[in-house]
Amino acid sequence: MSQTLNASTLLAVPMAPLVGAILAGVFGTQFGGNWIGRRLTHSLTILGVLLAFILSAMTLKSVVMDGARFNESLYTWMVVGGLKMEVGFLIDGLTAMMMCVVTFVSLMVHIYTIGYMEEDEGYNRFFAYISLFTFSMLMLVMSNNMLQLFFGWEAVGLVSYLLIGFWFNKPSAIFANMKAFLVNRVGDFGFILGIGLIAAYAGTLDYAEVFAKGAELTALSLPGTSWMLVTVICICLFIGAMGKSAQFPLHVWLPDSMEGPTPISALIHAATMVTAGIFMVARMSPLFELSETALNFVMVIGAITALFMGFLGIIQNDIKRVVAYSTLSQLGYMTVALGASAYSVAVFHLMTHAFFKALLFLAAGSVIMGLHHNQDIRWMGGVRKYMPITWITSLLGSLALIGTPLFSGFYSKDSIIEAVHESHLAGAGFAHFAVLAGVFVTAFYSFRMYFLVFHGKERYDQNPDAHHDAHHDGHGHDAHKPHESPWVVTVPLILLAIPSVVIGFMTINPMLFGDLFKDAIIVDAVKHPVMQELKSAFHGPVAMALHALSTAPFWLALAGVVTAWYMYLINPAVPAAIGRALRPLVLILENKYFMDWINENILARGARALGNGLWKVGDRTVIDGFFVDGSWKLVGKVSAWSRKLQTGYLYHYALVMILGIFVLMTYFVWLNK
Repeated sequence: MSQTLNASTLLAVPMAPLVGAILAGVFGTQFGGNWIGRRLTHSLTILGVLLAFILSAMTLKSVVMDGARFNESLYTWMVVGGLKMEVGFLIDGLTAMMMCVVTFVSLMVHIYTIGYMEEDEGYNRFFAYISLFTFSMLMLVMSNNMLQLFFGWEAVGLVSYLLIGFWFNKPSAIFANMKAFLVNRVGDFGFILGIGLIAAYAGTLDYAEVFAKGAELTALSLPGTSWMLVTVICICLFIGAMGKSAQFPLHVWLPDSMEGPTPISALIHAATMVTAGIFMVARMSPLFELSETALNFVMVIGAITALFMGFLGIIQNDIKRVVAYSTLSQLGYMTVALGASAYSVAVFHLMTHAFFKALLFLAAGSVIMGLHHNQDIRWMGGVRKYMPITWITSLLGSLALIGTPLFSGFYSKDSIIEAVHESHLAGAGFAHFAVLAGVFVTAFYSFRMYFLVFHGKERYDQNPDAHHDAHHDGHGHDAHKPHESPWVVTVPLILLAIPSVVIGFMTINPMLFGDLFKDAIIVDAVKHPVMQELKSAFHGPVAMALHALSTAPFWLALAGVVTAWYMYLINPAVPAAIGRALRPLVLILENKYFMDWINENILARGARALGNGLWKVGDRTVIDGFFVDGSWKLVGKVSAWSRKLQTGYLYHYALVMILGIFVLMTYFVWLNK
């Protein structure tokens, strides 16, 4: 353990946002008597997150520059047999990087919220929630054991439920937060099964101790089956990641979570909750490396999500939902990288994506504010000249998203595509096609949104719902010209735009080919030499960008941009004609592959029918009717019959005694024959 990291400093990182959340949630709301006003509420919570960011940056510096590490338990909750349940921190390159990303994006969201939620009645409550969310995510990424990981995992799920349903008077928001909660419970069931198997067969919840027993776990099979135990553990853990990181088919909650305020869309879907699954699999790399079956499963699920969720982004008209489906697709890219054993590449894309996706979400919120809470991109257009800062930052974010050379998204996304290409797993062929096709799809839907919002004819005054667009915060405005957002909104956009452009160029070498993750991510270089092959082909970020000009991803992205430009600025009749010609396909996309219909009409109704059957047949008929009611009825009948034998007449008893003696004599005579 390095002396440059101490427990008190590290403990202050998650505790600072927690203290801010408690102060805002208790003394800034009606629950605590509204003792503190709005200004003090946002000041306290922002101060807490700012302190957490500063300490996280200092921690990252110590880890990178001095090689500092920390892995200790701080508190023992209980000991059951030989199983210790503790709270502790593991600080290495992976954790330190995640701490900085989470706290920086959270800080930007906190500042942005001052402007976006300015007149909302739940202003103080919202700040309490997002600070609590930051605390939960920090506890998750800093954990050194499965118990604390699960605590953070469930805590971010709980707070996301509160945030998605923040406007609890709106039925669609209540439906969305319940949907998110239930879908995540499905994934979490698999997650806790995986943790339970680890506890049962490894006898510990500590990361280092579990990883040290990897060879022993590999030699075991799941009782009663021929399945490798480590494969079952990894797939169960990944099912948890499928729920939290919204992988097909557990993705259905994320688009509906747009019902929450825009700031939380950026916080949940850019840097925190949805990346928890990616982080967890990267942290568990020593286990996943032991099972190619699990890696193939991870890769194929990620490929399906990357491509097919991108298709859904093409037909969305709500500006926030376009960005939400983009998040789904990019999470698929990260998952594909995990399956290819390119864990550091997945984490690299997690980091770059956090910045430009938070930027795009917050820019979308700025547009919504500037257009007086209109979210339909069909009724926008020409916004560029009215909102120049929002326009340029949105453009930078979009260029990063589609993988434009020299932008941050280029380095991480191209590295994923190349890693899958170099992978020798069975699912690599399909995955490579999916991520390559996804480049065109991403560029098309991203710039479809960009052109419809910022260029072309001004359509905001033609919105048929303009006079009924009073948004959730109670603002009702007639349609009139857009306006740029206040500085508390634009400053976070600028500060997020900077890393969206340069962070990939600056960090690709240490994150992918340096020592930042040397003891955090373990790869079997003999079985999975993907990273070595990437390293041999890497000659610096400039050379990589120049080489990209002659590769398929660059031309596919350019084709997507040009196609969107032609279809939505030059010849707007083309999309309508294609929609008519491909109406059945459009219908499938509009219904989101009918996944919601399947969940609601088959799975939910099936579960309800099963529940009713267990209740009416199993509980009422079998348990209550047969065992409970049947037993006392039988006892009552036997008692009623036997009571008749107690007549009180002596000659009846004498007769029974004589008959008894006769039966016994007959029995013994029969035995002696």
